[in-house]
Amino acid sequence: MTGWEVRHGDTLLALRELGAGTVDAVVTDPPYSSGGAFRSDRARPTGDKYLKGSQLPDFYGDNRSERGLLAWASLWLAECWRVTVDGGAVAVWTDWRSLPTITDAVQCGGYSWRGIGVWRKPQGRSRPTAGGLWNDTEFIVWGSKGRRSGACLPGVWEAASPRDKLHQTEKPQAALRDLVRFAPEGGLVLDPFAGSGSTGVAALMAGRRFIGIELSGEYVDISRRRLAAVAASGADVARSAPALFDVEGDA
Repeated sequence: MTGWEVRHGDTLLALRELGAGTVDAVVTDPPYSSGGAFRSDRARPTGDKYLKGSQLPDFYGDNRSERGLLAWASLWLAECWRVTVDGGAVAVWTDWRSLPTITDAVQCGGYSWRGIGVWRKPQGRSRPTAGGLWNDTEFIVWGSKGRRSGACLPGVWEAASPRDKLHQTEKPQAALRDLVRFAPEGGLVLDPFAGSGSTGVAALMAGRRFIGIELSGEYVDISRRRLAAVAASGADVARSAPALFDVEGDA
């Protein structure tokens, strides 16, 4: 691969096909397994939980218990750690319900937990618990494989949810374009839950390369079309970045 690739498959299997120490940064938005306080809440279709009335496809894997989420996330994060270069970074999106679980999973996977970033949604508040706080934030748990060096990135983003979403839980480009800078220019960004390809778009636009993994065939098609359009528009990485490694599978 030279610019980008999206693989169709289960991330636990697909990650095993990648070579050790070949990825500069992992930036990903996995299923939160959230949407309510009880198991029945988590088991609802994702469209009912996150974007009511949407015609966008539902996505898989969003119905795990807290213990199930910890066990599962620890497995794929361990594979991410294996493929990350020494000094590389990981950034995982989550919400307040799953935040403690994901901070544990990042460490169970082998990374050193370094901190938390915040996305504040000025028009995206959901109804709070009576007498409590507005729920208008999501979080990025970040860590590293060993010591890091280089410039610091922002830790707080205030941005509205994307308009004309291509995925039910799509994240703002303002935050993603900063997070992909965990990888050096021309470096490789991995998203093991690629969705509609938003992380890949940010990576290409920032002069990084991208490899994504996605279980939903519908979202694989969406992300490939989207990334092909960005690459054709003249993103630097699509023209000039050298290949970091060769991979077999879908192009």
